[in-house]
Amino acid sequence: MPSSPPPTAPAAVSLRQAFVFWLKLGFISFGGPAGQIALLHQELVEKRRWISERRFLHALNYCMLLPGPEAQQLATYIGWLMHRSWGGIIAGGLFVLPSLFILSGLSWLYLALGQLPLVAGLFYGIKPAIVAIVLQAALRIGQRTLKNRLLWSLAAASFVALALFGLPFPLIVLAAAAVGYLAGQRHPALFAGTRGSHGQSTTASGPALIDDDTPTPAHARFSLAGLLRVLLAGSLLWAVPLLLLLSHYGWQHPFTQMGWFFTKAALLTFGGAYAVLPYVYQGAVSHYGWLSAGQMMDGLALGESTPGPLIMVVAFVGFVGGYQHVAGSTPWLAGAMAACLVTWFTFLPSFLFILAGGPLIERTHGTLSLTAPLTAITAAVVGVIANLALFFGWHALWPQGWQAGPDWPAVLLALAAALALLRYKVGVIPVLAAAALCGWLLRL
Repeated sequence: MPSSPPPTAPAAVSLRQAFVFWLKLGFISFGGPAGQIALLHQELVEKRRWISERRFLHALNYCMLLPGPEAQQLATYIGWLMHRSWGGIIAGGLFVLPSLFILSGLSWLYLALGQLPLVAGLFYGIKPAIVAIVLQAALRIGQRTLKNRLLWSLAAASFVALALFGLPFPLIVLAAAAVGYLAGQRHPALFAGTRGSHGQSTTASGPALIDDDTPTPAHARFSLAGLLRVLLAGSLLWAVPLLLLLSHYGWQHPFTQMGWFFTKAALLTFGGAYAVLPYVYQGAVSHYGWLSAGQMMDGLALGESTPGPLIMVVAFVGFVGGYQHVAGSTPWLAGAMAACLVTWFTFLPSFLFILAGGPLIERTHGTLSLTAPLTAITAAVVGVIANLALFFGWHALWPQGWQAGPDWPAVLLALAAALALLRYKVGVIPVLAAAALCGWLLRL
């Protein structure tokens, strides 16, 4: 019986074909970072064979070391590797733009119709579910990260630092990095084996367009001139818009403050969106007052139920802040402008990390290991997210304060959502939908 011929590599993919794929992906990328990475693996490694398993994981390991949304950065990296800088910009941009448009529209509907009984009832049910979702995130990261007493201690210390002392998030990140660096010098075994490879399959489905032994394309090879060009372009793309905002509106205007604040937030998102949400809360709610704590929870619910990176919740923060606090302009237009500004300053660093660092990473195809400081930061992030669950739980389950007692229907909804997520492994979208329906029925 004749054997079947070995599979051949897929045909070359044009930039136009890639554009259509990345556009489609932007509308179906639900499920948070893990789900989005799994979707990219299924589409690009298993189904289309645009990139091999080993090259995919190599790029993923690099993106996991960076601040910012790793799934969006991974799409940017693969787009850049296939079609130069424009390919990376298209892949990363289309990962974000559909979510920006959808969230901006939902934010406007939320502000315009949020007081209607129907909408109020839906969000009444969603808020307790958000408490369970954030708690699930803390448990998931903790199970993967907290492998010894030192890492557990870092998580507990970060929780106490936020919950009892209200220390700023950047200080906690820096302190954890310092502890990790010092401990790693003396006891490197404490930080060995603390990160997996996301459980990706190692089954080869045939040769890939960018295979294990495919030479690095000319545009992906490192050169000092290329690095300087990317850094110069990135600096101008950041500085020029910020200087225009400063000259036109002044330093204290919400637009200018949003540009500066979300630039800092973009550089602190180690550990994913849940890790940076406490910092966004501290700034957007407590310091600037762009939106309320309840609105922040509603925005997280919208971010969980729309495609794109979860950190796109910052577009909701910007829209609400612009809608409510920018005088002299049509509210919806001010909100849309703020959402676009916030998205620009949040995601610009991610593109620079890939376009500037990608050629350095392509010089070797070995696996990148997580350094001790970044392992320590991830441990601290567990405590930060646990504090976020406590904060959301307080506002959702004790809305009238401690003396008035808990809102028992909300408590039961939170427990049911936690049971569905943790015990029965139900997806986030079905849990949010069921919670919204229950909230609406309770408010009838």
